[in-house]
Amino acid sequence: MDAKPHILVVDDDREIRELTSRFLQRNGLRVETAANGIEMSERLGSRRVDLIVLDRVMPGEDGLELCRDLRRHSRVPIIMLTLLGAETERIRGLQLGADDYLQKPFSPEELLARIQAVLRRSTGYINTSTCRILRFAGWTLDLNRRRLLNPAGAAISLTDGEYDLLQAFVHHPQIVLSRDQLLDLARGRSTIAFDRSIDMQVMRLRRKLERNRTAPDLIQTVRNKGYVFIPEVVRQSDEPKTGQP
Repeated sequence: MDAKPHILVVDDDREIRELTSRFLQRNGLRVETAANGIEMSERLGSRRVDLIVLDRVMPGEDGLELCRDLRRHSRVPIIMLTLLGAETERIRGLQLGADDYLQKPFSPEELLARIQAVLRRSTGYINTSTCRILRFAGWTLDLNRRRLLNPAGAAISLTDGEYDLLQAFVHHPQIVLSRDQLLDLARGRSTIAFDRSIDMQVMRLRRKLERNRTAPDLIQTVRNKGYVFIPEVVRQSDEPKTGQP
């Protein structure tokens, strides 16, 4: 059985469908596409789908109508895409059952981050393949034991918030993540939080990770954008095996 989450992208724009599909597939997801509500129903009727990326405005039934109809019989997570930026539109979509809302034009990286956040909230799934041990800059993060070891092999105590934030970073290395993305990835927006709360959490995490907190080389600030986790992250399953005949 394929453990990769199965994503259905529903959009009447062929270019968006193809570009989004290729990007998500390169990042470890199974992806199918549909151009309208009829094709969406056909896909949903023949196989299990873990999440739907649904365009707000399409010919025929629009995304809001499709979202409302789906919620009558299905709890499959839905991320709405829209060119309409009004807050009332976003609220309306969420009231009809969408799990998240992303305005066009969007960055593929942000869509991926939101997909992973929604999947984690709805199923507890985190896209780490079979790997449960991650290494970066001499550090080791053991996901099974929720344990962080420094380069000397000593265990470093983390609060739940610090651990969730670090996990968000190591799963998205070398990608600039906004405060909103970090809130989604680290906490699933289960509670309302101010942007600055992420800044405080990053500061606390830096105290435990960085050799020089005044010039951090692991978690760097990107002005007006957010934060980026600099080190390359090596998964246990990616490391070469030794001692093999």
